[in-house]
Amino acid sequence: MVVDSVRGKVALLTGSSDKGHWDSFWSRPRRLEDIYDNDDRICREAALRFTVSGLRVLEVGAATARDSASLARQGAVAVALDYSHKALARASEAGGGVLLVCGDAEALPFRDGVFDLVFHQGVMEHFHDPGPMTGECARVAAPGGALLVDVPQTFHPYTILKKVLMALGVWFAGWETQYTARGLSRFLEGHGLEPQSAYARYFSPSLAYRLLREVMLRLGARMPLRPVLIPPVHRLRGRLRSKVENSALGLLTGCVIGVFARKPRT
Repeated sequence: MVVDSVRGKVALLTGSSDKGHWDSFWSRPRRLEDIYDNDDRICREAALRFTVSGLRVLEVGAATARDSASLARQGAVAVALDYSHKALARASEAGGGVLLVCGDAEALPFRDGVFDLVFHQGVMEHFHDPGPMTGECARVAAPGGALLVDVPQTFHPYTILKKVLMALGVWFAGWETQYTARGLSRFLEGHGLEPQSAYARYFSPSLAYRLLREVMLRLGARMPLRPVLIPPVHRLRGRLRSKVENSALGLLTGCVIGVFARKPRT
């Protein structure tokens, strides 16, 4: 079900990253399973902090809404919002149990204090001024509820890559920035929220492999989404990566970071 609540020209992304970029991206003739997800990290991180069953959840800038679908399978009441009809059409492939809403992240079509958890992944970095969206996310969160912001981390080769591609005018999203864990926490504090915890994640498979796979897809050759060449080495690498991710070093060097911030009860 798609509820259309667009206010005229919706502006989820500001500056030079606009709706056209995302309509074009999600119109690509690709199977959903050929597009990388985030290894279900949103659902896993939420499950460490909440009882997911019965949780009222809103995903903002949902795209394929696979995170919302995963939470719904664990019993959450999930709503996924995006301003691209093309993205929501792909989201309908992710499975049932999620209410899909087409709307503006800077003017969310929900009443105050509705959701126990509001989250967005890979969204805030596309806003030159993320303040209005953050204010809206905080508004619809219940007192004592939480906002999860998941964004690219500054000190990673991904940052260099996207800056070069943006300079060349070929970055798929048009414009994107990045954050440090400390800077993101301070930003959320500035909007009346109370940062509670943070996490970091590296690419798996690596950024180099993903780039190679993208090139090969464009040439018509499909490489495995998540290759496992030598299982023992793969498992060891995974354990080492997990240890670093869960250390202070992870927050300084991970590809992505996420911060859970609580909305005060009063």
